[in-house]
Amino acid sequence: MSQRSNALADRLERGARALAEFAAGLTEAEWNLKVPGERRIGVIVHHVASVYPLEIQLAQTLAAGKPIEQVTWEVIHSLNARHALEKDAVSREATLELLAQNSAAAAAAIRALSDAELDRAAPVSLNADAPLTCQFMLEDHAVRHSYHHLARIRGAVQRLRAAA
Repeated sequence: MSQRSNALADRLERGARALAEFAAGLTEAEWNLKVPGERRIGVIVHHVASVYPLEIQLAQTLAAGKPIEQVTWEVIHSLNARHALEKDAVSREATLELLAQNSAAAAAAIRALSDAELDRAAPVSLNADAPLTCQFMLEDHAVRHSYHHLARIRGAVQRLRAAA
């Protein structure tokens, strides 16, 4: 394990843990609150948990020096919309369990990457075929994902609490 891969995995674990701790402390009404422009908080947390395997797979594709093809924002939005419909009634317990399992697996996969793999770049269709490194893909997706959604969730919950 390289220091870089370990640091990336640590950051992913911290973000997932922060999201899980915040979600675990929500009331039932807050868990079911719809974040403006998004879905219910429970669905968003489940979304983060459920896409770790895909985000890691994409990073591993780059680590192998292969391009990421046919992954566009249109495809991502379609997958997210389908997920939201299918998981609209997902329980907090199942969601937090999935978040723990998938973030641990993602962190382990990241720790298995060498510095050379982190540095490999190939075209990424999601980013206009720009050649991006595996490390960038990890940082911009799997590592950042929980932090991004946690900030939006916190803001929605704070607005709800302030209005009460």
